[in-house]
Amino acid sequence: MRLVKEYLPRAYANGNDIAARAQMMSAAMMGATAFQKGLGAIHALSHPVGSVFNTHHGTTNAVCMPAVLDFNAEMIRDRFDMAAAYLGIEGGFEGFTAFVQSLNDQLGIPRTLSELGATPERIDELAEMAIQDPSCGGNPVTLTIDNLKELYRRCM
Repeated sequence: MRLVKEYLPRAYANGNDIAARAQMMSAAMMGATAFQKGLGAIHALSHPVGSVFNTHHGTTNAVCMPAVLDFNAEMIRDRFDMAAAYLGIEGGFEGFTAFVQSLNDQLGIPRTLSELGATPERIDELAEMAIQDPSCGGNPVTLTIDNLKELYRRCM
């Protein structure tokens, strides 16, 4: 996470910054290793959106992340309080979520799935697809059709 915090804005600002890109490559490898632990709601929401609306997976994940962090808050607050401190972010969990949105804004990530072309009329279909996604099992809060629909509404 430290590598992403420090080097993603640099790599984004200057694609020729080889040092920043190398650090992001290291961060990507660490992230791939972390996937072995499992995924969760962010990916469960993103996979159907990408499938139906042909969106970029990483961008779709980034759009969904703030809503999912908020949704999972009760179960993840302590860990993200520690992560925020580790990253030098003040404000614990709330500071971390504010940092995520700020980073998304800095990188030009849309704030809503609608900005990516997703439509609220398809929420029921998307939720039915999401509940079948294997990523659901890794979420700290049990996912249901109803809370997936609510998450999609928040992300739209």
